[in-house]
Amino acid sequence: MRLRENEKDFFNGETQRDQIPLNPPLPKGEARIPPLEKGGQGGFDPLRLSVKIKVLNLTKITQIADGVRSGNIRSLAKAITLIESRNPDHSTDAAALLDNLLPDSGNSIRVGISGVPGVGKSTFIEAFGMHLIDHGHKVAILAVDPSSQLSGGSILGDKTRMEELSREQNAFIRPSPTGDTLGGVARKTRETMLLCEAAGYDVIIVETVGVGQSEITVASMVDFFLLLQLPNAGDELQGIKKGVMEIADAILINKAEGDNRPKAELARGQYLSALHMVKPKSSHWQVPTLLCSALHNEGIGEVWQMICAFSTTMKKHDEFERKRRLQASDWMWALVQEDLKDLFIRNKNVAAMLEQVQLGVSEGVTSPSAAARRLLEAFKRH
Repeated sequence: MRLRENEKDFFNGETQRDQIPLNPPLPKGEARIPPLEKGGQGGFDPLRLSVKIKVLNLTKITQIADGVRSGNIRSLAKAITLIESRNPDHSTDAAALLDNLLPDSGNSIRVGISGVPGVGKSTFIEAFGMHLIDHGHKVAILAVDPSSQLSGGSILGDKTRMEELSREQNAFIRPSPTGDTLGGVARKTRETMLLCEAAGYDVIIVETVGVGQSEITVASMVDFFLLLQLPNAGDELQGIKKGVMEIADAILINKAEGDNRPKAELARGQYLSALHMVKPKSSHWQVPTLLCSALHNEGIGEVWQMICAFSTTMKKHDEFERKRRLQASDWMWALVQEDLKDLFIRNKNVAAMLEQVQLGVSEGVTSPSAAARRLLEAFKRH
């Protein structure tokens, strides 16, 4: 078999030599394009080679999609890697894969979980995931880990923290670095949710880095948003921003065990009082406040019962599907904005003057509004 040198091939994961034959077998019903006769136009036709590569990619995408539908973990991991790739050459394949699997998605309950550092998110998610698996569910956890602003690296330690859950056959844990994404939510988290749903996972959990912009982003992509809090009251309650309270579908006070139990009960009462001053997201759902101890596996079942009650109520009043339709529309515009920004920055006219204009703004020579207009005018000349 003849091999060709190539850059890293995504589908086969080769880093040195691409194990793809120059004349791969074509799908049934496809006719191979005959080679040029020797001496004809130099014996090489780039158009024919391009057609071969496209057919090969389409075949590989179909294989990955079939593997995802069958619940194959390796195929799912490959699919997620493809859609997370920033290589422009992979964007078309990623879009084709998502279109292929879209009819098989949407059959899960999507839960966003957040809370301040130290609240016990990973401990709770492991206890919650084990409870769901024991009751016959398949659980996918999309855990977003913070990236270093200096090195760009991240620990990705969620599988280490969720040791018991990571060994379960019906659990899939995908740690993702935040990179430069605002709020700590990976750019392709929405697409990853669709892939997990197509693979048969009926509960999707998205864990965020901590309190901040990430809560707003995650709440815009899930069905149910759960806010974890510590069993503190008094001054600690004053630190909770109204915006975070408004997006929560439930508040769960973790570590409500031992000496912390009275503090948790007191905090629960204060949260309930505070929630009366916040306009509810839905007139059909009053945000509850529950207690639990993830470490001792107490109160976990009540959390799932609450989420099921929320889902039933929202579907009864047609709010569940309406919310998902709005989320899909918002998702489309978010992608349009991101792609337009990339297109703008890569524009040759903008790139030629961007550094100079940015320097003028930083030194106070040019106002930001004037600089923006100048860059936009350069972009329009494209």
